[in-house]
Amino acid sequence: MFNKKAVTIVLLMVFLLGSTLSAQAAPYSKPDSVSPVEVSSAVYSDVSAPVRDLVGAAPTDAGDKEKEKDKPLRVLPNMGNALDQVDGALQTDAGPLAGTTNGLNFEGIGDTSNTPSNPCNCAPPDTNGAVGATQYVQWVNTAFAVYDKATGALAQGFPKAGNALWAGFGGACENSNDGDPVVQYDKLANRWVMTQFAVSTTPYTQCIAVSTTSDATGAYNRYAFSYGTQFNDYPKLGVWPDGYYISYNIFNNGQTFAGSKVCAFDRTKMLAGNTGVTQQCFQLSNSFGGLLPSDVDGTTAPPAGSPNFFMNFGANSLNLWKFHVDFANSANTTFTGPTNIPVAAFNAACSGGGACIPQPSTNNKLDSLADRLMYRLAYRNRSGVESLLVNQSVTVGNKHNGITSVRWYEIRTPNGTPTVFQQGTLSTTDGIHRWMGSIAMDKQGNIALGDSASNGTVKPSIRYTGRLVTDALGTMQTENIIQAGGGSQTGTLHRWGDYSAMTVDPVDDCTFWFTSEYLKANGSFNWSTRIASFKFPGCS
Repeated sequence: MFNKKAVTIVLLMVFLLGSTLSAQAAPYSKPDSVSPVEVSSAVYSDVSAPVRDLVGAAPTDAGDKEKEKDKPLRVLPNMGNALDQVDGALQTDAGPLAGTTNGLNFEGIGDTSNTPSNPCNCAPPDTNGAVGATQYVQWVNTAFAVYDKATGALAQGFPKAGNALWAGFGGACENSNDGDPVVQYDKLANRWVMTQFAVSTTPYTQCIAVSTTSDATGAYNRYAFSYGTQFNDYPKLGVWPDGYYISYNIFNNGQTFAGSKVCAFDRTKMLAGNTGVTQQCFQLSNSFGGLLPSDVDGTTAPPAGSPNFFMNFGANSLNLWKFHVDFANSANTTFTGPTNIPVAAFNAACSGGGACIPQPSTNNKLDSLADRLMYRLAYRNRSGVESLLVNQSVTVGNKHNGITSVRWYEIRTPNGTPTVFQQGTLSTTDGIHRWMGSIAMDKQGNIALGDSASNGTVKPSIRYTGRLVTDALGTMQTENIIQAGGGSQTGTLHRWGDYSAMTVDPVDDCTFWFTSEYLKANGSFNWSTRIASFKFPGCS
């Protein structure tokens, strides 16, 4: 017998179930493509003499070396920060001391009072570096240095001014030395990739150099790309099989935030030293800033035809884009997204960015840079299991007495339905603030995370933690100290780091290398840097 009431109930249940499934699936709805693609050629290119023989042109302010330069921070708009939420991924205790085998631990480039010195009296240091086949290259603000990775010995003639890479090149790349540098080692080609911006005058320019061999002191294929009156702030570079991918926070005329711009450079032609190299770019709206490109770790490439992934954060979520480039036909190039990936609740540190991190013996606070994800977005393909690792600075507790900590993520299946495989916020039970992180994974799936650490009794220090692939998901072991701080940053200088770098040795694919800043004594503009290596037991 037809039961009208029963059918109504069944239909209602189907509707509710469909609504629930629809709500669950909503974050993974097919994203739209950003358009149009912008295509332009390098404004100039050449091949350099060996960089070991080059000397950088004096910048325009070279006669005023004693002037202290606090490089301005161009703050991003609120990307979805909340306040006073309970952190949904807080690690309440730590395991045993990170059981790593330590390698080298040596002094990197420092400011003018340190050795080896950086030819600028400026802050922050923009500390980054990368490890190659036989060398470690560190680039700190306006100077870079090459070290023997077996001994830590400094190569003869280094450090050099950043613009030494473009000596004889002409134009802004040679004549300015503005910093915001990135050094990468292209593990798939065994080449070095070096880039910094030239923004002292317009047109605003990005200067890129790709080594002709695996020797960082040798010759480079050099290129300059123009962005007109779009200030290409905070460039971040990722290596991918089909291109070198970069992100910028664009400020029109250097003032008004216009959104992130993402670009792909023709890697194949740059490796060959060809002329006529092009870039293909997409400009996002001012609703999106702080994107990072994915960067390959290990020698296992992404699946053939895989897009490069870009990521930033939103309200209790990460946003993922896919950049597919076709240098033969730009009509086939797409930038799709964002796919919104919900994560455990978090509050971005310092109420969404700014200075709130305490130090001993001073009321001066340090900058959290919590308005963006921290470099790198590290990609790893382990036997077909694709992972993206990234971190950000968050606050645990309320805005009045919160502790800054590092939230880290491992996202899997970015080529399919992206999933938060694990996430965690470093424990704050010791009252120590942690920030300025960088994260990477070795070939076994072990993870290392480096950061800065400070509070009212602990001077800003360099530390790292990590986890074995067999550890409980979402947990890190107890930290090791790379360098205890010798002083606090005093006066009114809040800038700290801007970034640090955790990279993985391409030879054994096990050894992690981390570099960041610290101070040897109280003061301003007297920062130092440290470079250290380590690996987990059983990885060889």
